Amino acid sequence: MCGICGFFSKNRITEDELGRMNDTMYHRGPDDHGVQLYPAVEGYSVGLAQRRLSIFDLSPLGHQPMNSPKGDVAIVFNGEIYNFNRLKEELTDYPFISTCDTEVILAAYLKWGISCIQRLNGMFAIAIYDRRNDTLHLVRDRIGKKPLYYWLWDGNLVFASELKPILSCPGFKGKIRSDVISRFLYQQYICEPDTIFEHVSKVEPGQIISFTHGQVKKEHYWDLAKVYKEKKNTPPKEYGQAKEELKRLLRDAVKNRLAADVPVGTFLSGGYDSSLVTAIAQQVSALPVKTFSIGFYEEKYNEAKYAKEVARHIGCDHTELYVEEKDMLELVESIPTYFDEPFADSSQIPSMLVSKLARQKVTVALSGDGGDEFFCGYQIYDRVRQAQLLDGVGAVAGALGNAFHIMDRYPFRIRVIAGNRDKETKTQFAMGNYLKTAEGMVLKHQGGTPLSCLYEFESKYQEKNWQERRMLLDMETYLPGDILCKVDRASMRYSLETRCPILDTDVMEYAMGLPHEFKYYKGVKKRILKDITYEYIPIELLERPKKGFSVPLDKWMRGPLKEQVLSLSEKSFLDRQGIFDADYVTGLIRRYMQKGDKGSGTGENYSPIIWAFLMFQKWYESYMLQK
Repeated sequence: MCGICGFFSKNRITEDELGRMNDTMYHRGPDDHGVQLYPAVEGYSVGLAQRRLSIFDLSPLGHQPMNSPKGDVAIVFNGEIYNFNRLKEELTDYPFISTCDTEVILAAYLKWGISCIQRLNGMFAIAIYDRRNDTLHLVRDRIGKKPLYYWLWDGNLVFASELKPILSCPGFKGKIRSDVISRFLYQQYICEPDTIFEHVSKVEPGQIISFTHGQVKKEHYWDLAKVYKEKKNTPPKEYGQAKEELKRLLRDAVKNRLAADVPVGTFLSGGYDSSLVTAIAQQVSALPVKTFSIGFYEEKYNEAKYAKEVARHIGCDHTELYVEEKDMLELVESIPTYFDEPFADSSQIPSMLVSKLARQKVTVALSGDGGDEFFCGYQIYDRVRQAQLLDGVGAVAGALGNAFHIMDRYPFRIRVIAGNRDKETKTQFAMGNYLKTAEGMVLKHQGGTPLSCLYEFESKYQEKNWQERRMLLDMETYLPGDILCKVDRASMRYSLETRCPILDTDVMEYAMGLPHEFKYYKGVKKRILKDITYEYIPIELLERPKKGFSVPLDKWMRGPLKEQVLSLSEKSFLDRQGIFDADYVTGLIRRYMQKGDKGSGTGENYSPIIWAFLMFQKWYESYMLQK
């Protein structure tokens, strides 16, 4: 686990400059660092750099950049390859000198070329420079667990695990893409391939970017929609057999992720996903598994007591920390530093707190991420099902409403289903006023046509079941863009590696092929995952309303953060900034601060969009005003 960066450029970037870019990611790899430059043809040069968090082979033999024996191929790599020992058995002709997975990737590339990526099971962001054909390959894992950005301009390329190295690269101007801001305000994150800057993109999950002398080739070695279609053609027929196979795959995934040369533990919220991962980990471990939970003194947010009961039942070595509101507020100022792109999922704060707690005892933590998206766990999936059942009624109501101009007179829920006519966004249920607010906050003349706040590509999944379609959409957008980004930045702030067994390649692909009734059955979400969990943990310790990590946004922004919100929305500041519609935003903030009801357009139901605005402005203060 680490941070990587580098370039393929005609512009002269010195070793010292690349080293300074690399050191902006010290938190991702405090154990070691490496920088190397390579001459290329046609006036180009290549630089590779890495900050290392040592997990396997703690010796200097795992140092990166790592070069092949002949020096003709070089690699920098962030992540873990869980099947690297099995791959090593097929690579007996390579003269290995280390026991780390980086060298196995290098050997695999020399034997199989870039197609070797298909053989890797793990989480990874990889840069491979092949000096034989002067090509730099950038590769990201299938679901987007590890981040990878690239800046492409005027025939040059700079890449990095985070934006900070790119921001500090000589010549980078950092012009904001204002066309993504409305979508950010609505969604709370910026989804790949987009970023906040012009000419900077994220490598997409399952994608390879190949760069040679200014020419770029993009291809997907793993495509979610295609894999889903393939797996649905051969589903398992019998529920009991499917449950046993899934349990076997999960056991293998957990066992593989417990392998390390450093201490390993688990995050334990007390919910199904983290409890199942922890229970399996305890079953395959010789010693009690170290588990970590954050508790809140406000009962409506607190799940720590449930996690403690689960840990006691399983037999774990449990650590919990109760935090006060001031502990969370203290982290707000540091969010832009470690989330170096605007990001507004407020659960980032408790995620940082539990990562800080875990890092005191372990270097690696397993999480339950992916269970909701792959096994139909979110509450939105209940509403999606109801909406599909009412879609015919909605079509009639929509036709009548438009014909007689009475749409605004419909009750809210009828208005939503009546207006839900776009086949590309059927499962996203846009709230009209909320959409208008996100769009109205941004100046119209900026950056050309703004991106839609919704993702307008649902039809590509060719799926009639709206629940399945929304799950696929979440796997492709919300999971990598929000959840995995949050976990990566929150944990790497404290140099903690997180591993997600449910996002194992075999588990993901098997889950996609399961009949839907194995996941959602008579109103029961995550049916098959729950039934497996009950084999380890009694139902009475698990079955309760889900609370999740939450923070009291409305209370904060009308209280301790009020002055910051008002200061960053002053008309004079917004006018100078030239991004937001100053009159619209100041009016919105004024009304928000004056009213606290839940029903109006200025009530606490608008707290997420005000929080997103605040997070954007604090990011802007940190990165754009400091230039």
